Amino acid sequence: MTRASRAVRPVDAHIVGGGPAGLATAAALAQRGLHAVVLERSDSVGSSWRGHYDRLHLHTPRELSGLPGLPIPREMGRWVSRDDVVRYLELYAAHHDLDVRHGSEAARVDRTPDGRSWTVTLTDGTSLSAPYAVVATGFNHTPREPDVPGLQGFPGEVVLARHYRNGAAYAGKDVLVVGTGNTGTELAVDLAEHGAARVRMAVRTVPHILRRNRGPVAAQYTGIAVRRLPTALVDRVAPFVERLQTPDLSAHGLPRPDTGLLTRVERDNAIPVQDVGIIDAVRSGAVEPVAALTSVEGDTVVLADRSRIQPEVIVLATGYDQGLEPLLGHLGVLDGRGRPVERGGRTARGAKGLWFTGYTNPISGMLREISIDARKIALAMAMTKRREMKALRSAS
Repeated sequence: MTRASRAVRPVDAHIVGGGPAGLATAAALAQRGLHAVVLERSDSVGSSWRGHYDRLHLHTPRELSGLPGLPIPREMGRWVSRDDVVRYLELYAAHHDLDVRHGSEAARVDRTPDGRSWTVTLTDGTSLSAPYAVVATGFNHTPREPDVPGLQGFPGEVVLARHYRNGAAYAGKDVLVVGTGNTGTELAVDLAEHGAARVRMAVRTVPHILRRNRGPVAAQYTGIAVRRLPTALVDRVAPFVERLQTPDLSAHGLPRPDTGLLTRVERDNAIPVQDVGIIDAVRSGAVEPVAALTSVEGDTVVLADRSRIQPEVIVLATGYDQGLEPLLGHLGVLDGRGRPVERGGRTARGAKGLWFTGYTNPISGMLREISIDARKIALAMAMTKRREMKALRSAS
């Protein structure tokens, strides 16, 4: 389909967000004959991926990470790098000839006055209406800064994980990393490998750590297998698996976790840490786990065990919020944590024709679940359109 023909074709849906979730949904809709316009605020697809730290690779294998209609090319390797993920998303948009409108930042989503369509209002005041809308702005949208007394007055450097690129700028410095998810642990390893004088990692909740793969078997396959099992069962079995895979790091300041593995995934959206060097770094002393950060007094950081340290740099890897409230908090479609009450092929009560995708952090792999959700949304939208067209024909 040419751009000229797209311009005259009616738009079935506006998709807010040009990351993997938005692109996958647009492609799945096209496969069902539906025309979607992807509204992307930046000048390129996959803008969030372009801003991630240099050493990042997918923690899920290539064969389980491709989006609908185009596998990730084999030459990108099994553990795809950040730059290759960006290249793949560019290839994906071109392969499916997706209608992506760059420089289009959504400010608000509303039901049209007649209740039959959805309007997306852009930050420049433009209003775009279509029968359906999909919100796919991303799980990692707004960096979450910890509410730590005195942090704003810290005289050293405070770096958000989103702004971190590599550890070269911190060689020879004393650095405290706050956060023990996949990002925090990987940044700690990166800092150590780039020659930071000292790397400490503040631990509030001890993470579950698993090997990224055991030989040819990636950890994601296990995540897929257990996701639908009872939470209590997985929580009971997981410690035995972790003991087989992960050495006891208690002597190094990182005890075994005291929270259930699947409970943490479901309650906190905190998937297990995939080991890409953190185990060896902790065992060797290159990364030192310390107690949680509680306050900052001038140039001194106070930890939960009342110890006091004086790092030169604090790196905040404390997670993200979805930032959906300004966009559609008025619609009653978000839960108490600001996340959609429904996702995939389901729509919230009172919000027929509005779908969400990409707002969970599943143990079975985010890109895999994004692909599944894209197909579910496409099916649900196609069926909804068919019913509405049939009702119109009957009324006439």
